[in-house]
Amino acid sequence: MTAPALAHAAPDLKAIQVLAAPDMTAMDALIRRRLASDVVLVNQIAEYIVGAGGKRLRPMLLLLASGALGDAHGKGIGPDAHQLAAVVEFIHTSTLLHDDVVDESDLRRGRKTANAVWGNAASVLVGDFLYSRSFQLMVELERMDVQKILADTTNMIAEGEVLQLLHVRNPDTDEAAYLRVIERKTAILFAAATRLGALLAGADAATQQALHDYGLRLGYAFQIADDVLDYASDAATLGKNLGDDLAEGKMTLPLIHAMAHSDETVRGELRRIVEEGDLDGLATVQAAIARCGSLDYSRVRATTYADAADTALAALPGNAYVDALRGLARYSVSRDH
Repeated sequence: MTAPALAHAAPDLKAIQVLAAPDMTAMDALIRRRLASDVVLVNQIAEYIVGAGGKRLRPMLLLLASGALGDAHGKGIGPDAHQLAAVVEFIHTSTLLHDDVVDESDLRRGRKTANAVWGNAASVLVGDFLYSRSFQLMVELERMDVQKILADTTNMIAEGEVLQLLHVRNPDTDEAAYLRVIERKTAILFAAATRLGALLAGADAATQQALHDYGLRLGYAFQIADDVLDYASDAATLGKNLGDDLAEGKMTLPLIHAMAHSDETVRGELRRIVEEGDLDGLATVQAAIARCGSLDYSRVRATTYADAADTALAALPGNAYVDALRGLARYSVSRDH
């Protein structure tokens, strides 16, 4: 099965990062200032996580969306956007800290997780610190519309965490249930970031909704592609242990598809592996996924969402920031980590 190509030529990730660099630098400076605490352990763990880098995709989306519409109105990207981008990054980072504890992960972005270094209790509590600091930054802007979007978003993220927990080691999880989890766990923060960028730029309700739709669809594409990599990449490239999703009992789309399309004998073995979190069964799972074409199926699903994200931008003005948003839709399904 061949994934459809996105319709628009677009810049690659490096070019997008160059475009966003001045505003990402301003956001990073704000993050450094506002991470400060008189509790030494908070500083150590927060610096360890934020300093790990990563692509900072979520705050970048907010800045690009703000630029896409601010450019059209001659506003540019202002300090409020830098502050809200920092809020989005703090929220995302706090969820990573909590996720790694829940999942008992010991590797992220190619190095030890905070909980592997400092323990679970410290990681959870510093995650709470980052959550609360994000709300301090948010309230400083004195905009109820912004606060409502972010309050609703963080509540949905928390629901997603619980929903995912309910499906751990559940081989009966289907595609619809999987999509409900990734909507809340990933896509909803993408959507909030792009909607907030439009809101800060003074966009009308229809344009805000278009940017929300773009972010939501991009989030689906990004997470499905990420779940494909867990079965198709390697630890050195991926930055985490291959097969972590299986070991943690997570039913992601490649495995869900293979489960649905395997014969009764193989399905029974897959059920056992999932229920036991048996990483020794990874080769059996990968063989079933290959036999059923489950990676190709999942890639097509991801590309369909990426195409839909691209389509959501149809009414936006033509400028470098909109091109960058289109480029991120392409990148979401072409990356290797």
